[in-house]
Amino acid sequence: MLTSMKFARGIILVFVLSAGCIRDNAQIKDRTISENFSLTSKGFKQGDMIPSKYTCDGKDVSPPLSWGIVPDGTKTLALIVDDPDTPGGIFTHWVLFNLPATVTNLTEGVPRLDRLDGGGTQGKNDFGGKGYNGPCPPKRHTYRFILYALDTELTLKPGATRENVLKAMEGHILARAELDGKYGK
Repeated sequence: MLTSMKFARGIILVFVLSAGCIRDNAQIKDRTISENFSLTSKGFKQGDMIPSKYTCDGKDVSPPLSWGIVPDGTKTLALIVDDPDTPGGIFTHWVLFNLPATVTNLTEGVPRLDRLDGGGTQGKNDFGGKGYNGPCPPKRHTYRFILYALDTELTLKPGATRENVLKAMEGHILARAELDGKYGK
């Protein structure tokens, strides 16, 4: 009986360890480290304060963004701008997806259209509109500009939410680049 228990424990241990390996292997495709894929802005640097013109206290236009070389196999890009510091959870400021992989930047003041000239579809932000709406907090928050390189085109319509886009991207993320800025009164 003691041998049976040891055998059963051994089987359980193998199952638990192999389940962990399967889970880790499934996540490898979405591990997003790429030295050449980076996101920058001429409007502000990583970790700096976001200028007021990109906020509700100014013109509330999107900042200029540019990125490095996309990984091989990239078909489209997606951009999500959010605020993880709100008491109610993550607040979404911008959802943009299906940007062609050939696009290397976004100019300041991207129009709030369903579809952009040159490609790209805008989703719904948590202000209830499409396109970019900038920071507008009562105190200092961090804002994440997250760019994803994808191996597919997302089959979503204009107005898709952050959650819709994140779900559609599962298993298709080749790389991720992030630019963080701060803003508050």
